[in-house]
Amino acid sequence: MEISQTQTSYTQTPGFFKRLTAFDWLFAAALMAGAVFGLVRYGAYMDVYEKAILLLAAPTFALLGWQFKAVRWLMPLVFLLSLAAIGLYAGDLQNANQKFFLKYLLSSQSAILWMSTLFAFSTVFYWVGLLSRSNFGTSVGSRLCWAAVVLGWTGMMVRWFESYLIGADVGHIPVSNLYEVFILFALITAMFYLHYEQHYATRQLGAFVMLIIAAAVAFLLWYTVSRDAAGIEPLVPALQSWWMKIHVPANFIGYGTFALAAMVGSAYLLKSHGILADRLPALEVLDDVMYKSISVGFAFFTVATILGALWAAEAWGGYWSWDPKETWALIVWLNYAAWLHMRLMTGLRGRVAAWWALVGLLVTTFAFIGVNMFLSGLHSYGEL
Repeated sequence: MEISQTQTSYTQTPGFFKRLTAFDWLFAAALMAGAVFGLVRYGAYMDVYEKAILLLAAPTFALLGWQFKAVRWLMPLVFLLSLAAIGLYAGDLQNANQKFFLKYLLSSQSAILWMSTLFAFSTVFYWVGLLSRSNFGTSVGSRLCWAAVVLGWTGMMVRWFESYLIGADVGHIPVSNLYEVFILFALITAMFYLHYEQHYATRQLGAFVMLIIAAAVAFLLWYTVSRDAAGIEPLVPALQSWWMKIHVPANFIGYGTFALAAMVGSAYLLKSHGILADRLPALEVLDDVMYKSISVGFAFFTVATILGALWAAEAWGGYWSWDPKETWALIVWLNYAAWLHMRLMTGLRGRVAAWWALVGLLVTTFAFIGVNMFLSGLHSYGEL
């Protein structure tokens, strides 16, 4: 009887590909067509590695869109807004200050300022909704967060284009300095949170996760004003590599999800002590989000560390040199490896796991920012 029930349950559960809709396949086909067009149109300017990255990006983003349905409208919308900005530039960077929509909305700096503003308002509305038990407040916070993500990614895409308007030898993917990676960090953290928000049908965690994003935005604005960091500069020789296109994004998926796990851990600790207990999701949900965030982050951080070693061998002649950035990256990796080991081997849960995730944010923050502020080494191009 048990075998029969199992077989019945299995046959009633459609496979992954059978659950895909026509729109899912259309989305994947559009991505592949775009990759092929880019390869045909610009392949002469790419080396073999860049061509491989381009072709692999299509199935990767298709899979992402299949798992996270919102990506299916996010990517086309960002594409259309970026295309509109490119059309307004008409090949002249000076149009950024002369055309209304570029100056106030679609130039990279304008879009990123809008992103920062929307993230700040989103934080406020999430907290108003949480404290007042208002679904309206958290709903507005969620929509503002989505709007910030749209404009943030648009700003990054347009900044990429602007770098090539400055000069073909200047153009590069915008993940090369603290200004750009702070934007990347905010966007990745927000997107992972929004995915969990939809998956678990709860918006109560937004108030906590948005705090770390708001802090990143505050630092970004300070850094922009005090260091004139929004300017686009040519890459230093060590960064003139295709490795940067995959190492840095993988690294910041790790940073973003580790930060998300820490903020969920703080919500867990509050609820477990009876604070806001009736307004936060169940402890089991908080624990699951924390575990999944750290698992995803650890996987990508592991890949980023391996890619970083390969990049180091190409740039500096050795896979590992105990540079401060490398050393602290290893400390971060060991910290979360230990967390996952304890989780899987001993069933680590509860307040200890939450405190560990929260303390892990301090370790990650020092590896992210502290090393750049207080230590020097081969990664000195990332100094504050």
